[in-house]
This record gives sequence, structure tokens and C-alpha cells, in this order.
Amino acid sequence: MIRIAVIVSIGAAAIASGATAATVSPWWWPAAALCAAICALGTHDLLQRSHSVLRNYPVLGHIRFLLESIRPELQQYFIERNYDGRPFDRDVRSLVYQRAKGDEAELPFGTERNVYAEGYEYFESSIRPLPVAEEEPRVRIGGPECTKPYDMSLLNVSAMSFGSLSANAVLALNRGAALGGFAHDTGEGGLSEYHLRHGGDLVWEIGTGYFGCRTADGNFDRARFAEKAAHDNVKCVSLKLSQGAKPGIGGVLPGEKVTGEIARVREVPEGRTVVSPPYHRTFGTPRELIRFLAEMRELSGGKPVGFKLCVGSRREFLAVCKAMIEQGTAPDFIIVDGAEGGTGAAPLEFADHLGTPLTEGLLTVHNALVGAGLRDRIKIGASGKVATGADIVKRMVQGADFTNAARAMMFAVGCIQAQSCHTNACPVGVATQDPRRARALNVDDKSARVHRFHSATVRSAQQIIASLGVHEPAGLRPHMLRRRVDPVTVQSYAELYDWLDPGQLLIDPPESWAADWKAADPDRFTA
Repeated sequence: MIRIAVIVSIGAAAIASGATAATVSPWWWPAAALCAAICALGTHDLLQRSHSVLRNYPVLGHIRFLLESIRPELQQYFIERNYDGRPFDRDVRSLVYQRAKGDEAELPFGTERNVYAEGYEYFESSIRPLPVAEEEPRVRIGGPECTKPYDMSLLNVSAMSFGSLSANAVLALNRGAALGGFAHDTGEGGLSEYHLRHGGDLVWEIGTGYFGCRTADGNFDRARFAEKAAHDNVKCVSLKLSQGAKPGIGGVLPGEKVTGEIARVREVPEGRTVVSPPYHRTFGTPRELIRFLAEMRELSGGKPVGFKLCVGSRREFLAVCKAMIEQGTAPDFIIVDGAEGGTGAAPLEFADHLGTPLTEGLLTVHNALVGAGLRDRIKIGASGKVATGADIVKRMVQGADFTNAARAMMFAVGCIQAQSCHTNACPVGVATQDPRRARALNVDDKSARVHRFHSATVRSAQQIIASLGVHEPAGLRPHMLRRRVDPVTVQSYAELYDWLDPGQLLIDPPESWAADWKAADPDRFTA
């Protein structure tokens, strides 16, 4: 109480001493009001019981909370170096911005990376590089049971839902995809009018909530799925099993964000919180998964069908491979999402500690399919921090056929990595449903940036491929990517990892795979 008395006395004295000056200074009344406000704030700080800092340091303690609130901005703009920011460093963000604007993305003076640091990776360039191919390579997606194959770009828009992104962001991404002739994954939030308006090629993603093709009780609606999958813009269908940033849990869309428009797209009640289950209701075993994928391909009229996952248990994925063999059918593609992948919102523990990083996930899926004799009929996509031409080539060396990018495409439409996607207060109108904020995103300008970024990045990948002495991605080999494993040792990916031969698991599994292959059961996910 003594502190309260002191604060009030100081305020009263300040006001009283200034009273006689009221007639000579026009600033007295504002000063008096400020003193009164400070006194009120100080009194409140002393009486409240929520913050110890404010009770011990009334008024001044608020400076601590102010600095804490702007810490990310201070870190990003004034403290972090060009190459050590997270999730994406300034060098990568600047590269994306420059390419999106059509500027020359050149580096003066030399690399700032420590090329002798443990973990540094680089490509094995050829003494005799080849001319860069004039045409962009395409990847044919579609196995023997697919009647409507699709030619996929080396780089595409990864899964981001309308709801997580604003309508303008979705429009810009889709128009950019239409301009550049690459694919746009809808995310699991349904097939919206904004995905369809500009005619870009779509990969329609179906998650555990079956948004856009669900019954009233949340199950898969085959008739609704067939109706929407028949749309000309839908080129492929992807079944989402798990997501890199949060494997094992479903998404949550708070009721206040479920507007009438989003409710119509997702076919859910307006204003009610939507929780996606962590697992699919339509299947419970690897064999049932493969049957369901075959059914989806039939319902879609023969379009390519695949699934996306963040790899967890190698044994479970091998069980899926055994199910493919025994059922005599397989998906047309598999998208491997790395644990470093992005999300609009995820628990910290899941983002930091669950799921397999993309490198190991890709190597697992690629080698499992090769060893099971399935690789020639299934294409592999890679998603998770893909932003540069070097990222594309690296993932193809590790086993991917094509790549998807989400956050890099967000940078292209104006994202500044404010990391406020979950707050509905995105400062540039990308990840928000606030109309006032979203209107800042100009669709015509940003769609052109998406197109330019895609074109320049794929061109960069082609230049790297040519510098390795090969004509096309199919010529890439594991020995072309090298890693420093300690200060004096460098090894290629051919030496660092085991690479299976076609059909090897069926004939003579290597010791490192034998136990998992034997235990893998096509009729159960866990063993």
C-alpha cells in the first residue's frame, strides 16, 4: 500500500504543481492527463496478481512485455545473419523474392556458408557440363490402371487449404499455376470456387475430414467425390494420410473462422469448430488402404490417384508395399512430406519431435518401392522446405521424381515469415480470413510473381542438372550429392546410404531390411 500511496502522491503533486501553470502553458492539460494515466496504470499493476514483474516494477515492467512482443521482428531484421534464420534464412527468402519479381538473383563476393562445417552438402560438378535443356522436363503420373495420366512439373504448389489461406492467396496461386502450367494442390480444406476460377491444374487433396465429399456424419461420400473429381481442372487426387509438421493428429479449424463461405466449401455447419480425425474411417489396414485408392481411381474416371504421408515406421510402409503386391494394384504416386514441412498451426512438440525428416523419408520410400519391384509404376513427390533449384535437384537425387513447395510459394505471393498464420492477423493478407487484411494482396500482381518464381527456379534446377553432366533428371545418381561428415571426411550419398536393387526384398532382403520386411503385415499397420 505504501507504493500505491507514493504513486498517487507523485501524480497529485505533479498535477497540483502544474495547476498554476495552466494559464501560461497550453501543454498542461495533456501532461496532467498523462500523469493521471500513469498513476492509474501503476496502481493497477500493484494490485493485479497475474504478473510478478508488474507488481515489483509497476509501469516500467510493461517495457519487458513490449520488447518480448517485437522480439521476432528484431531478430529477423536486425540480429540474424543471412544464412542462419529459421525456418527459412534471409538468403533463401531474398532469392524467392528476387525471382518472383523477375530480378537477377545473383550473389556477389562468394558464399557465406561454412563449406567445412559438418553436414555441409554439395553437388559433384562435371568437368564437361552439358548445354541446358530448352524445354522443362515433365513427369508422367499414371500407372497401368490409370487412363488419364498427367504430366507433372518438377515444382508445384504444395497443399494449402482455403481457410488457412485467404481467397486472394488461393486465387493468386492458382492463376500463377495456370500461367506456368504446373499443378496446385488444394490442401484438405475442400475444392473451392477460388481453386477453379482461373483454370489452373489441380491436385485435389482428401484428408481425414473428407471435406467437400463427406456425409452429414463425416464419412466419405462416394457420389459427391465422383461428381467433383470429374471436374476438368482436377488432374490428380491425393489422399492425405499424415502431414510432416504434425503427423498423428488432425487439424482444428476454430468455429469463429468457419464462415458461411468456408462452411459451404467444407460442407460443415457454419460457426462450429471443425476437428479432423487423426485417422481415416474408410480403411483400417494396409490392404484396405490400397483397395480404397483403387476405388477412388475408378470413381474419378481413371485419373491418377496417390497418397501423402510423413514417414514414421518403415515396417508399416513395407506393409503397404506388401498389400500392393498381393492386391495387384498400386497408387500412381506417393508424396513424401518431411518433418521440416510447414503448417498453419501445430503443437510445438509435434513440429519439433515427431515424424521423419524428408531426406530419410524419401530414401525409405524410394528404396522400399525399388526393393518390392514397384518403383517403375509409382512416381514419388517430395515436399518440405523446397525453395530453390538446388532443393529440387537434391530431392531428385534422393529418390523423388517431382517436388512441391508451400512456404516458398507463400513468399512469392508476399509472405514475410511473420509466423502469425494461426492468429488470423497475417500482415500481408496471405494466411488470414480478415477481409481488410486480405484485400492488400493483389491477385494479378502476385500471380505473375508465382509464375516468375516457378519458371526461374525450375530453370535453376535444369542448370544444375546440366552442370552435373547429365541431360535430364533421370540421369541423376546418388554419387552426385556429397556430404561432409567430419572435418576431414566427405562421402557421397551412394556411400552414406544403402540402395536396394529392383526386387531385392522379394528375393534376398539385405540384413538391414530383413527383419522389417519379414514383420510387415498387409493386414495390420502396427506389428
